Amino acid sequence: MKIVVAMEVTPYHKQWLEAAAAGNEVVYLPVQGPVGVQASEAVLADAEVIIGNIDPALLVRAPKLRWLQLNSAGANSYCKPGILADGVCLTNATGAYGLALSEHMTAQLLAMMKKLYAYYDNQKAASWHDEGPVRSIYGSTVLIVGFGDIGRQFGKRMKALGAHVIGIRRRSTALLPEADEMGTMDQLDTYLAAADIVASSLPDTAQTYQLYTAERFAAMKKGAYFLNIGRGANVVQAALCDAVQSGHLAGAAVDVTDPEPLPADSPMWHTKGIYITPHVSGGYHLQATHDNIVRIAAHNLKNFLSGKKLQNYVDFTTGYKK
Repeated sequence: MKIVVAMEVTPYHKQWLEAAAAGNEVVYLPVQGPVGVQASEAVLADAEVIIGNIDPALLVRAPKLRWLQLNSAGANSYCKPGILADGVCLTNATGAYGLALSEHMTAQLLAMMKKLYAYYDNQKAASWHDEGPVRSIYGSTVLIVGFGDIGRQFGKRMKALGAHVIGIRRRSTALLPEADEMGTMDQLDTYLAAADIVASSLPDTAQTYQLYTAERFAAMKKGAYFLNIGRGANVVQAALCDAVQSGHLAGAAVDVTDPEPLPADSPMWHTKGIYITPHVSGGYHLQATHDNIVRIAAHNLKNFLSGKKLQNYVDFTTGYKK
């Protein structure tokens, strides 16, 4: 069996994968970073397994493909009709990113609440100026929209800092240990009005497209903070700019935009109170994330070759892990 690895790996990652491959042929494509990978028709022609985010348009060149393991949690572009042949198994890297993304969100939130961005601006201007009162996570109500691995990891950190955590999922309201309350998406507007902090970690699906409208930002508590670590397409960006500029929201921090890269003429760059990072919370910026992605892939490869159940099957109708 031919296994094509279409993701960046270290020498010790190769050891993990080759041990799992149990003597089957493993071909490594030259890759830099967690990107959509190009591959020749010759390489893909007899590939039965692909590990990594290969360019979806190239999958027609892999007629023998039986299983695709993504290095991302997001799977939406691989779930579209015609991308994967019927019967091809698709799994993702859910569970690898929670540590990195939850720490990134915590850092963004504390920087806003403690006015660290303002003090950094003052430092550059050599201005010794007291920016006044700050706020605390302790005693705050934190609403986490999308309570999968990333949301749960963020909820765990917020609870540890003394917040009341409300998690929102698509269907289940079963209380999880990282939350104090659980709700479903049909209760979103009610919960928005109660939250001091709204953190979104939603994927890009038809149901989540431009979920955060002007009306939804208006429904949030005055003085709330908004964080988006999911997908830029979840947010109507002009509405977010208006909500922050007007003072209705105390601030917003986003690691994702629509489109990416964010154009230089986007008002978001210059809206005071909006803080942007260029989709860097995940990827391979934290070595533990990269290691976890390969561990999931190696575990699944071993199970695939022995006919056992895989981890992180993707539901093609939703783009989520089943």
